[in-house]
Amino acid sequence: MTTNLPAQWDVDVDVVVLGSGAAGLTAAAAAQVHGARVALLEKTDKWGGTTAVSSAGTWMPRNHHMADLGISDSREEVVTYMKRLGAVKGDWPLIETFIDVGPEAIRFLEEKTPTRFQAIRYPDYHPEFEGGKSAGRPLEPALFDLKPLGELGDRLEEEVRLSAMALLPIMMCELSVGLENLDFQMLFERHNNGLRSGGRALIMPLIQHCVQQGVELHLKTRGRELITENGAVVGVRAEKDGRDFFVRARQGVVIATGGFEWNEDLAKAFLRGPMEAPSSPPACEGDGLLMAQQVGAALGNMSEAWWMPTYNIPGEEYDGKPLNRIIARERCLPGCIFVNRQGRRFVNEAHNYNDIGRSFHTFDPVEFDFPNVPAWMLFDHTCKSTYIMATVMPHRPSPSWMTKADSLRELAQIVGIDPDGLEASVAKFNTHAREGQDPEFKRGVSVYDHHNADPNHKPNPALAPLETPPYYAIRIYPGTLGTKGGAKTNERAQVLDIWGKTIPGLYAAGNSMAGVTGMAYAGAGGTIGPAIAFGYLAGQYAAQEPKR
Repeated sequence: MTTNLPAQWDVDVDVVVLGSGAAGLTAAAAAQVHGARVALLEKTDKWGGTTAVSSAGTWMPRNHHMADLGISDSREEVVTYMKRLGAVKGDWPLIETFIDVGPEAIRFLEEKTPTRFQAIRYPDYHPEFEGGKSAGRPLEPALFDLKPLGELGDRLEEEVRLSAMALLPIMMCELSVGLENLDFQMLFERHNNGLRSGGRALIMPLIQHCVQQGVELHLKTRGRELITENGAVVGVRAEKDGRDFFVRARQGVVIATGGFEWNEDLAKAFLRGPMEAPSSPPACEGDGLLMAQQVGAALGNMSEAWWMPTYNIPGEEYDGKPLNRIIARERCLPGCIFVNRQGRRFVNEAHNYNDIGRSFHTFDPVEFDFPNVPAWMLFDHTCKSTYIMATVMPHRPSPSWMTKADSLRELAQIVGIDPDGLEASVAKFNTHAREGQDPEFKRGVSVYDHHNADPNHKPNPALAPLETPPYYAIRIYPGTLGTKGGAKTNERAQVLDIWGKTIPGLYAAGNSMAGVTGMAYAGAGGTIGPAIAFGYLAGQYAAQEPKR
């Protein structure tokens, strides 16, 4: 822990925010609106972090936009639902804080910044649980128009991170028709007219607010160490242009640097099971976690992550690391299954991705290994010729990385699956799938299973037999959208030390703080909803601290 002050500060402000995703930008906006002079430090050369490359779904129960869909919600319903989900490892006082403060944070962003949201018809991840909803709690940012901003719009287009997986401005609310049925001409026109969606539509208006309200913005400035004086955090030692860069924080520092999924040592030390292919930007290396540890922060929820099955296309990279693509829709489509090396299905493939990701962690004590790693996504010709599968359009030739064979046995032998096991497993699956049934894993029973499936396929929109050769296989990996363990905080987003006392001047939000929901993922945007809520709290309370 650093106790020596630098001889000279390079920047002197009231509140320093580390990281520029939803949590950090909300914190910066909240601190600025509450009267603080704010500096925002971003490690990379682009704003937005993991938020920018996401769809920016924002799970926010009791949000005021639910009324636009004719849907009501109550605190009692949310509490009931979250108690069912958060009973394992969740931090209940902070869950209640999120429930109470979240809607207020959304109103704040819409009233004080150019950010706009809309509710969407997307189900909670366990809509059948008491208190769950089949639509309305997830928000998404409205389309953001760059053209009226002139030079600032050009700057935002250049400086805000672009997802390598979603280059066109598609809205979440439009995906229910299926990617194959989207009007791509309209999407190209939308893009050419300066409209942006998803993560960029959330990040861009927040950066616009920061620019217009005088927040000091520093790209390529990596926080390395917290500076303390008399037990309080009073600044940050960062790296910029190859040298130390000292930023004074007279009221507080907010850590919002994301998770630690790209730090192999930290991932190996803390995560509950295999995690081989994160889909977040590679800058998520646990910088904030390491800084918080240096000043004695208590840690929480360190074994958990926002799990997601992923795949990668050989040669694709993002910021110099392999680009790991998420498997969000393909797994829900009729004619597609997951199998392990024994050829067995091991999960309801259409269930929410977080819980599917946890199925990779099943441990066999006799064999002393994880039987569902490695695993493959399998589908037949009917599936491939009907849907977009892993970026490949229907009826397009299969690329070399998509293994193809005329029989299941041959396919198994090529990729390393037990052929007898695969044939037996698919035969069993097909018998029931022809009737729209999955007695083993109940695929298609939940409303959630239907959302990303094919509404025109009967009798079960998420289920069909695999019986039309050729057959295809893609290796899939236990991945994550980001880790969800970090510094423990109280209801004001103040970081706590190992004795449960606040560390003066230090706050955390987003994936840098201990995830309040424990192992649970409540619904679409379950990452960004709490990030906004606790970023809002961190910014406003930091701005109210006495100046040091």
